[in-house]
Amino acid sequence: MPKEIITTTKIALFKGKEIRKTIYNNEWWFVIVDVVEALTDSVQPNGYIKDMRRRDPELAKGWGQIATPLSIDTAGGKQELNCANAEGIFRIIQSIPSSKAEPFKRWLAKVGYERIKEIEDPELATKRTRMLYKAKGYSDGWIEKRMRGIAIREELTDEWKNRGAKEQREYEILTAEISKAAFGVTPSEYKKLKKLKRENLRDHMDDFELIFNMLGERATTEIHRNENSQGVSKLKADAKTGGDIAGGARKKLEKRLGRSLVSKNNFKALSHKERLKLEAKK
Repeated sequence: MPKEIITTTKIALFKGKEIRKTIYNNEWWFVIVDVVEALTDSVQPNGYIKDMRRRDPELAKGWGQIATPLSIDTAGGKQELNCANAEGIFRIIQSIPSSKAEPFKRWLAKVGYERIKEIEDPELATKRTRMLYKAKGYSDGWIEKRMRGIAIREELTDEWKNRGAKEQREYEILTAEISKAAFGVTPSEYKKLKKLKRENLRDHMDDFELIFNMLGERATTEIHRNENSQGVSKLKADAKTGGDIAGGARKKLEKRLGRSLVSKNNFKALSHKERLKLEAKK
């Protein structure tokens, strides 16, 4: 997986507001519209940004140096959204008359410092991800599966990168092949099924969904290595085969249980008690 191109969008929380961030030039870059929404509570943050630039000619003059379009996960898939690094965000904050500005500056500094520590010790990033999921109410068992799924996904996309898949669209096609064979739906169809918008699909999967997703991706990785697959056409065929393996296992279990394991449940939206009850059935 070429990290500079296909970096998974991370979510940072400030006062309960989600702020998307990604790594670019080895530092955190934040989605500007998310920052503005968090600081202003505006229902139309894009409109607020336009007004802000009109009010502050110096900001408007330097906007091209502050705002950089980066690939970010959205409801419609990856999109180019204007992002800024910590320095750029500090400049934007100067144009926002908000009581949240000072706490946000401290939060931003803390996030930047954590990134430096993560470069020195990558294990810290994993620990922080676990803590974030824990804070959102996920069980330890679910978190273990989710973290393992992240590692399996990274292994797979590394293989794709080394075997001829270079473009974002190619990664999306390969991922869709696995998903359709494993679950009968593509990721975009799966998100519609769960009534998701910009959220991360895997964060809303239950235990079985995560397990079969991991099986499909891990099987695909092993097929690539075993057959020394090269080129997008062969990778696509392997992806379907890997997904078929997971799909076959899913269908056998569904037949035994007498119910579908492709869930409409938005697992993250369930209460902690509901999650525990659902997990106890598995």
